[in-house]
Amino acid sequence: MATEQMYSVVVPNSPAIPGEGKPRRSVLCPEKLLENYPSIKAGVTITTLYENFLEGVQRAEGGEFLGHRPIVDDVPQAYQWQTYAEVKERITHFGAGLSHLGLAPNNNFGIFAINRPEWTMSELSGYMYNYTTVPLYDTLGVSAIEYIVNQTEMEIVIASADKASIILNMKSTLPTVKTVVVMGDVDQTLLDEAKELNVHVVSWADVERSGREKPVQAVHPTAEDVATICYTSGTTGTPKGAILTHKNFISTIASFHTMAKHGKFFIPSPADTHVSYLPLAHVFERLCQAVMISGAARVGYYQGDTLKLLDDVAVLQPTIFASVPRLFNRIYDKVLAGVKAKGGVAAFLFNRAYNTKKANLRRGIIHHALWDRLVFGAIRARLGGKVRHIVSGSAPISPDVMDFLRICFSADVYEGYGQTEQAAGLSMSYRGDLTPGQVGPPQLCTEVKLRDIPSMNYTSEDKPFPRGEIMLRGNSVFKGYYKAPQQTAETLDAEGWSGTGDVGQWDAQGRLVVIDRVKNIFKLAQGEYIAPEKIEAVLAKHFLVAQVFVYGHSLQAMLVGVVVPDSETLLVWAKDNGLGGKTYEELCAHPQVRTTLQKELTVFGKESDLKGFEILKNIYVTPEQFTIDNDLLTPTFKLKRHAAKEKYSVEIERMYAEIN
Repeated sequence: MATEQMYSVVVPNSPAIPGEGKPRRSVLCPEKLLENYPSIKAGVTITTLYENFLEGVQRAEGGEFLGHRPIVDDVPQAYQWQTYAEVKERITHFGAGLSHLGLAPNNNFGIFAINRPEWTMSELSGYMYNYTTVPLYDTLGVSAIEYIVNQTEMEIVIASADKASIILNMKSTLPTVKTVVVMGDVDQTLLDEAKELNVHVVSWADVERSGREKPVQAVHPTAEDVATICYTSGTTGTPKGAILTHKNFISTIASFHTMAKHGKFFIPSPADTHVSYLPLAHVFERLCQAVMISGAARVGYYQGDTLKLLDDVAVLQPTIFASVPRLFNRIYDKVLAGVKAKGGVAAFLFNRAYNTKKANLRRGIIHHALWDRLVFGAIRARLGGKVRHIVSGSAPISPDVMDFLRICFSADVYEGYGQTEQAAGLSMSYRGDLTPGQVGPPQLCTEVKLRDIPSMNYTSEDKPFPRGEIMLRGNSVFKGYYKAPQQTAETLDAEGWSGTGDVGQWDAQGRLVVIDRVKNIFKLAQGEYIAPEKIEAVLAKHFLVAQVFVYGHSLQAMLVGVVVPDSETLLVWAKDNGLGGKTYEELCAHPQVRTTLQKELTVFGKESDLKGFEILKNIYVTPEQFTIDNDLLTPTFKLKRHAAKEKYSVEIERMYAEIN
């Protein structure tokens, strides 16, 4: 009888410690954790993000790097590209220009803009001259920007014009800010305002020009130098600045390169294109870009509006698509709702093709000569038609959606798991492993163990699989929180183990399965533990649901929920059920819609194997989406549970009163 392939192994000679399981490492590197990776140039080792960029320049051989769509009279144009060599020249000049503005090695500087070429070039200049980047993002709120700028004693902020205005409006609370470098054109109004506030405003192009006219010898970083201070958005409290070194990022990139050598991942090439739209202020997108750079891939930016993302994707035709479950769930919902609406022969063909390919997945096959062309071509076109690799990160993704992506896009689909505190490098599922619901073994730069959570009955002795809080140690683990020793001590112990706050388990083949967040699990009155994110992931797959927030009070025995219906499918449903002609808002307030949704979600939840206590006993229907702008989502699209609870507190009380 053949033994199952193991993906991780217990670390040799690790001691048995009461209350926790033994640490495990990837089977690809059981002896030594990776720190760096070899260049294609013989005898050269890549140890910093600047060297990683030089590797990209070398591999590109003059090829294209950064692309954007100029907007002319509100109309997006074709992508314009800069080559790796051109960008290298520009960051050399821009970094020197920052030096003329008073920035010295190891000094902090801010970047405040949505994704665009100048964001990446500013960051690369920091890597070249050993400056420390501190990303800002206004979705955290004004108080958080004030906190970050003042804690890091930021003197220079590189910003787009709209964000520069925010900084100037806040100047009275930002005493350290002296200079704002503006990406793009600088209008006179901004200059006049800055002059009154005694702030030096200069264009990005002028800083670049000053560095070209007066070069400065760059002081390159070492592996242990700080690359960035990346503030976590969190769901409550003040943000925490994770101190991440060059080694933290490079060790994870090294893991991908070694995985690729074993056929377990991919390394991009100049023939690949990545679409950059996830916030660069967060480590997931920054790690993605660093991996793209290591293989000399092209990076094309969206035009800045997520509602127009698929238009940009259709033009760019990326081969690599990294995103978050929220977007993949929307694609899944739209496709299945479209199939159901068509019915007849079209639905029959889709279902037959889908079921055939799903059966093939169990044999490791993602392509089908007939169905890929006949049925799934139109779906693949939604992401430009050329996607070969899909990476999902930031939050757990449903196994059904993972299967859907593999079936409809005939692409290798990977699920990554990590946090800001590990430069997004904790684990990654392996190429060819089509088992849904797991996030693979540890990255080759880390080791992972599970620590018991007795209060929740999770232990490393659990059968059949050990469970507990996911802990890790290794080369991707951060140095601590900036100027926050107490918070650092709460997360990092004396031996370098970092707590994640996530509950995980090892499966039979040594892969990690993330169960939920420790702090997001709550207990109902009868003692049942509830994992709301799991329930939300199930219910969000219903064709009538766009978003859902599950809530349970510890003094109550039942769950309630806030549901945002899908506007398109709700309007179609209304037409078929005697409510045609009503607006989306009117439908959300209609008792028949609430009653129908309640019944539908009850049946759907039971069909999806939710337990009785996981079924919503009452719901509130609202047309208002959970968004970053209304402070119900973090910038990485995670639900802010505390904010949602506060916003819907009256409705929650009423729902419980109606049940009781």
